[in-house]
Amino acid sequence: MKKIKLMTAVLLTACALAGCGEQPEEPTSGDALQGRPISTEESTPSQESQTPDSTEESQQPEGDRVAGTATIETRTVEDGKMQSYLTGEWKDESVVRRRSMAVMMPNDKKALPQYGISQASIIYEAAVEGRGTRIMAFFEDYDDLDRVGPVRSSRDYYVYEAMGLDAIYCNWGLAIPYVEDLLKSDLVDNISQALAGIHNPSSEAFERVERPGYATEYKGYMFMDGYAKAVERQGYDKTYDAGFRGAFLFANDGHPAEYADKPDAVKIYPGGGFGGGSFRPVFEYNAEDGLYYRYQYDAKQIDEMNGQQLTVSNVVFKICDGQVRDNNDYLFFKTYGSNEAYIFTNGKVIKGTWSRDDVDEPTRYFDENGNEIVLNQGKTWVCNIWSDYKDGISWE
Repeated sequence: MKKIKLMTAVLLTACALAGCGEQPEEPTSGDALQGRPISTEESTPSQESQTPDSTEESQQPEGDRVAGTATIETRTVEDGKMQSYLTGEWKDESVVRRRSMAVMMPNDKKALPQYGISQASIIYEAAVEGRGTRIMAFFEDYDDLDRVGPVRSSRDYYVYEAMGLDAIYCNWGLAIPYVEDLLKSDLVDNISQALAGIHNPSSEAFERVERPGYATEYKGYMFMDGYAKAVERQGYDKTYDAGFRGAFLFANDGHPAEYADKPDAVKIYPGGGFGGGSFRPVFEYNAEDGLYYRYQYDAKQIDEMNGQQLTVSNVVFKICDGQVRDNNDYLFFKTYGSNEAYIFTNGKVIKGTWSRDDVDEPTRYFDENGNEIVLNQGKTWVCNIWSDYKDGISWE
């Protein structure tokens, strides 16, 4: 079942801004929230569609792949592989065409380390009540994973970001006043643990595991075999919408985005840009492999599954207007429209803007001349920065 685009927009916006229903299921934890842009067009169910088949996408001459163009525009299928919509890298066609899963994960010290997170293609991070952060990790290549987690509760603006990448949204818990109506609508394909406020649960996907010394809320994981069963039972489409462009504009093979004329940025600090907090996040660039290494709490951020430090090819600071939403300290973030952006890649920083007109479309990033910014192939970490605290971001 594909999402019915723009359905119940007025109702959802009212709930997002004013609150409705019961109090949050987890009043001591949470994340940033947002309203939904309202379409002026009449809402109609979308048509069932699949991504173009291999023959259609392979019409580009094979030689173009070798010679390359500056950016990835048309994706071809060669020897059973395609360039990922999330990273630009060549992966099995079945993996690239398959809709990603967007999994809510805690990021506070008492929950770490996360399991399986190093396999995520995109990590999306933003402030929560209390001014720590929570993560939404987009997984596309998960066939060799047994589970991911811990899995935590939903906040609505994360849902809207997942919708922009046509992902299947996965959560354990929710802030009921702001998320209940959204997740029970036909707008969102979601795999959610059965709790109050969830009307289409997928309990077969979740299970608690033994973690001695950890609180119960940090023992819930999503298992890949259960996830597959839940997607099948819920009847969700497994492949992207036709015309899905992907998350970012990536450099093509043989054409790295070097930005030699841009300022150096080899140590990046989101800092107070998240709205405060004491987790001290840092990204350090390694010129030898072209990757940014993630630190927080004055230590390497690692994946429990393999002991690897988290690394990405690109870091994005997406500046968003926000405000404290209610007495529970839930936050509002405006992640549609446009605002400032800072893109870090190849040890450089490119200042520009982001733009997003519809929650069914991904955010696009443009330089100061209005050209879409090209990212290097690989994983990307997006930091949603509260505009009131943007002066806290820095780099060196």
